[in-house]
Amino acid sequence: MKLDVRGEVCPYPMLKAVEAMQKLKGREEVVVITDHAPCLETIPPQARRFGYAYSVRETGSPEWTITLSPQGPGR
Repeated sequence: MKLDVRGEVCPYPMLKAVEAMQKLKGREEVVVITDHAPCLETIPPQARRFGYAYSVRETGSPEWTITLSPQGPGR
């Protein structure tokens, strides 16, 4: 699932990411595209809370892609 939250500010991008992780229940990757730097601090802790690993890649100035990957049992 891809979430383009450019132009949105916290807490909305984090809330949308949480909603997506809850909906997908660890079955699918969530990709968040943001231009709001605080998302880099708010989304990763939520990813861990819902059993997702995360990676952050800077794709612009300012723009980041946060990839939330499901972690299966034993990972």
